[in-house]
Amino acid sequence: MELTNLNRDKKRRKSSIDLSTMVYGKLPPQAKELEEAVLGAIMLEKAAFDSLVDTNLKPECFYVEAHQVIFTAMQDMQQRGIPIDILTVVEELKRKDKLDEVGGPYYVTKLTNTVVSTAHIDAHARIILQKFIQRELIRISGEIIGDAYEDSTDVFDLLDDSETKMFNITNNYLKKNFEDIGNVLAKTINRIDDLRTRTEDISGVPSGFSHLDKITYGWQPTDLIILAARPAVGKTAFALNLARNAALHPTKPVGVGFFSLEMSASQLVQRILSAESEIMLEKISRGKLEEYEYQQLHAKGIKKLETAPLYIDDTAALNIFEFRAKARRLVNKHQVGLIIIDYLQLMSGSDGSKGGNREQEISTISRNLKALAKELSVPIIALSQLSRAVETRKESKMPQLSDLRESGAIEQDADMVMFIYRPEYYEIGANEMGESTKGETHIRIAKHRNGSLDTVKLRANLAIQRFHDWEDDGMGGMMGGGNWKPVGPAPSPNSGGANEGGKFFVQGSKMNSGNFDEGFESDAPF
Repeated sequence: MELTNLNRDKKRRKSSIDLSTMVYGKLPPQAKELEEAVLGAIMLEKAAFDSLVDTNLKPECFYVEAHQVIFTAMQDMQQRGIPIDILTVVEELKRKDKLDEVGGPYYVTKLTNTVVSTAHIDAHARIILQKFIQRELIRISGEIIGDAYEDSTDVFDLLDDSETKMFNITNNYLKKNFEDIGNVLAKTINRIDDLRTRTEDISGVPSGFSHLDKITYGWQPTDLIILAARPAVGKTAFALNLARNAALHPTKPVGVGFFSLEMSASQLVQRILSAESEIMLEKISRGKLEEYEYQQLHAKGIKKLETAPLYIDDTAALNIFEFRAKARRLVNKHQVGLIIIDYLQLMSGSDGSKGGNREQEISTISRNLKALAKELSVPIIALSQLSRAVETRKESKMPQLSDLRESGAIEQDADMVMFIYRPEYYEIGANEMGESTKGETHIRIAKHRNGSLDTVKLRANLAIQRFHDWEDDGMGGMMGGGNWKPVGPAPSPNSGGANEGGKFFVQGSKMNSGNFDEGFESDAPF
């Protein structure tokens, strides 16, 4: 009973905050005369309603409630193919029992008297939309003020909620119009000329693997790339290699945002340090480092990574709305050029509400990821699990598009789908030529909307979480430490970490050391 009273008091307290107390004497932004002119023009001109499509005018954009009812009736008539004029609108309102509510036939007829010309209906509609957006901004601001006064409101939830509400205005009411083909041609020709004069073939974000870059020309802006594999094949390790190669590229480093829903930031940093310093991950995770290895970790790992434009968010159970807000902030604040999500099936499509069809939820997530890639003009790489059908097949274990888990919409929305396949994962010790398959990794491009399909062969050493081109002879790190010798005294343990004084940035839950999921075999003695 006390809880019920508390909730009732909270609702009463929130409802008492009214904008009229802050802007007393001011009317909300409105344009009643223009609303009447637009409705009247629709009833006078047959093609007037179609011209409003570009303005994205909706019933709620009208300030007068009667105008909302009339415009809704017009929308229904348009969808059913019924001509719109004074008589048909009156009949439609009668059918819906709404005629008296809007002021009767006289008021509907009076709307046409205010129309001087239908030529400017687009301009009038845009002004109505602008007034509505102003009212929405006032309403949202009032809600934010009310929530901000509540001590129980989490400030970060408030920020995400505020950004989501603002984005909804842009997404729902400010649509992009058609572009004249002449303008598009000019942009396209400029891009072609730019590509012709370039000395390098990579036009997007480099992957760091020469054969893969020859096929993709780098990860292209606006593309949604799906990287899928069975558990423990090496998805996270390969994704971290892509992030590291982009952020530490010698000629065109690119900022990378890495969203990890499965592993902690500390675990990811350990893997990156292992790959960069070429020290075995097991030694780093356990802290069992020799003196020369400790120096190597600082000289080859921390020193390079502390200024890398790599940003990690390890928030668990991230939903698509929170991800969207965080991704926008990364791009706007840090000019991030590549976003990686590990992994898709751990993301939720709403604010955490349970129930509903999981396949539909994944479809919603994949559509939103593709839309966000287009909006931010950055490539998004989303890791994905595969179904068990791969394991049960008696023939080739190479994954197929039909193996993508939980939704065919992933295949539909993605611009590129890549699969990771390792023969030794399925205990295949030698290939058809009798060669050992240890470390052999196939990156199969099964879908490529803007390019060719192929299979890229890489060499993996998961002991140090590193991938190399198959033809690469400079395998320095393949033995998990090599012959590196100390070049000076070991840095002090208190001389600073990988996230001090640079751009290596971690956001999310507290950094804790932990386990790693991809197994590896160790040949080195401990």
